[in-house]
Amino acid sequence: MRQAFVRFDDVSLSYDGVENAIEQIDLDIFEGEFVAFVGPSGCGKSTFMKLCTGLHAPSNGAVSVDGDPVTGPLKITGMAFQNANLLPWRTTLDNVLLPLEIVKPYRHQFRRRREEFVGWARALLETVGLKGYEDKYPWQLSGGMQQRASICRALIHRPKLLMLDEPFGALDAFTREELWCVLRDLWEAQRFTVVLVTHDLREAAFLADTVYVMSRRPGRVIEQRAIELPRPRSIDSTYEKPFIDLVHALRSRIGDVRAS
Repeated sequence: MRQAFVRFDDVSLSYDGVENAIEQIDLDIFEGEFVAFVGPSGCGKSTFMKLCTGLHAPSNGAVSVDGDPVTGPLKITGMAFQNANLLPWRTTLDNVLLPLEIVKPYRHQFRRRREEFVGWARALLETVGLKGYEDKYPWQLSGGMQQRASICRALIHRPKLLMLDEPFGALDAFTREELWCVLRDLWEAQRFTVVLVTHDLREAAFLADTVYVMSRRPGRVIEQRAIELPRPRSIDSTYEKPFIDLVHALRSRIGDVRAS
């Protein structure tokens, strides 16, 4: 049997010692899998990410990643959020290089291997359509371009686990779909493990292998749905009946949660 890359074993977390934010989470995520978490606001989706990356310790239960207990912040993760959070005084290239300056073991090698690392960054930027923008500052980029750079920054140190917290939520619909395809292509090429938190059910169904539906607070996993649509998925397929039916089913499940 395959060993889980990420394992939650009866995990609960309380921030105040009184009420759980999430409780009794049992799940396995396998290496190279793309999973998405959906559910109503406040259900604990982002809390799951913090537990997974070691930013919080569980009140009960145990979390392990890559076979080891999570006891503090992990070095094998990359993270991207709804806001790109690029440093305004750094160029696009230098923003992407930032993790290599601060994450072990790369920070000790940065000066010696700088030209090699710049090559990594330029290759990533070209992959996401930002060739020619390496020397631009964040204020010279559109929101979608900033988010592309943010994804490059999350991947530059070649993490085994990519955590995405509403990464496209602030973008317009067309830009969001473009970046779905960018992320799809990066994942197809490298097959890193991805945990995506999103309110967008189309996004979850388009990108993920498995979608977890969470209950209202305290958050529990109330459904684990395998997405069996063939890959690679195209945007056109999101307007076809199998995809639409899947999104409606997820929406109906979350509607049941809201009504309960």
